[in-house]
Amino acid sequence: MHFALYCFCAAASKEGLVFEQPGSPSLSAHLSHSLIIFSAFRRTRSLHGPCPVTTFGPKACMLQNPKTIMHIQDPASQRLTWNKPPKSVLVIKKIRDASLLQPFKELCVYLTEENNMIVYVEKKVLEDPAIANDENFGPVKKKFCTFREDYDDISNQIDFIICLGGDGTLLYASSLFQGSVPPVMAFHLGSLGFLTPFNFENFQSQVTQVIEGNAALVLRSRLKVKVVKEHREKTTVQNGIEENGVVSANLEKEVGKQIMQYQVLNEVVVDRGPSSYLSNVDVFLDGHLITTVQGDGVIVSTPTGSTAYAAAAGASMIHPNVPAIMITPICPHSLSFRPIVVPAGVELKIMLSPDARNTAWVSFDGRKRQEICHGDSISITTSCYPLPSICFRDPVSDWFESLAECLHWNVRKKQNNFAVEEEEF
Repeated sequence: MHFALYCFCAAASKEGLVFEQPGSPSLSAHLSHSLIIFSAFRRTRSLHGPCPVTTFGPKACMLQNPKTIMHIQDPASQRLTWNKPPKSVLVIKKIRDASLLQPFKELCVYLTEENNMIVYVEKKVLEDPAIANDENFGPVKKKFCTFREDYDDISNQIDFIICLGGDGTLLYASSLFQGSVPPVMAFHLGSLGFLTPFNFENFQSQVTQVIEGNAALVLRSRLKVKVVKEHREKTTVQNGIEENGVVSANLEKEVGKQIMQYQVLNEVVVDRGPSSYLSNVDVFLDGHLITTVQGDGVIVSTPTGSTAYAAAAGASMIHPNVPAIMITPICPHSLSFRPIVVPAGVELKIMLSPDARNTAWVSFDGRKRQEICHGDSISITTSCYPLPSICFRDPVSDWFESLAECLHWNVRKKQNNFAVEEEEF
């Protein structure tokens, strides 16, 4: 079976990421078009290897599970296509960066006037004096649709996303969509740019290719995180003084549980916060205690996040097409505690150890930082809503070029060769 024959359509399933096959009714109208595009990129085998045979010898076989978690595609077959021509685009610009003002204006003029697109922009972007006081930009600005983070839901109104900035803009775009994410085109206008493969110099032709559905995609898996906290209501005695005249401390009363959910692109970081003590957290995998982390903390990352904080903490770097979750300790109190990679789809659970001296703190892609106390828990698994990132060339070439350009991977001085002595005659 050729993996290239799978159409790129992720179905939201509780069990995981499932790719629908070309025969499905919703995609049948686009099958012929997809096959024409895929024919130039079809391989004789997948980069991940062929589908494993599930019969072993004359009588043994593996029990079939009807709840399939995911089908792995050949990265070369992952191409963008549209069910209908895109009409709306979300433009995300890095805030407080004067160097992005001109590219932002040029892009918005191109999208609105030459492509007749509906442009969504965050309200605080337009509050920049350089944009608000620009009279020449006024007619374009009036066509914008604006929104506010955490107030307005635009998840069903955006066809694709364009990011102007660094890797942080892509992480921010991911946080805006807690469900299905539109395709993301990221321009490198920031400091690092590991996740932003496009240069802005020829943005017109590149944006046109995306609108026409001529682009490669890389599926960046995300983590579905659920934080369950013991809800404590603080109550104080009137005037803070008891009947005997002794000052009363605040009282905590458990009145239920508070549940928060997040979609994380890079990593979940649990650390010791401002405490001088080591963090002491228990890590469970599918309900089984696998280890206790004593140290500065632990990083649970996606393959995309493996090249971020996890790499700085000594972890391996994983290609975003590899279905995996990485667990990396931060300065562990054990020399044998090395980073490990576990299969995508497993459920990790992190809790404070019963004998922990202090609380812990958790953050999600560097945001929403909060304290974790005894009785609280953090559940992490692979999300069925990946982030489809548009490639400049293809998933493999873009990734290795980022390793070379941004991280200077394996850059060293070359070893001198031996001098060839002339043969004596």
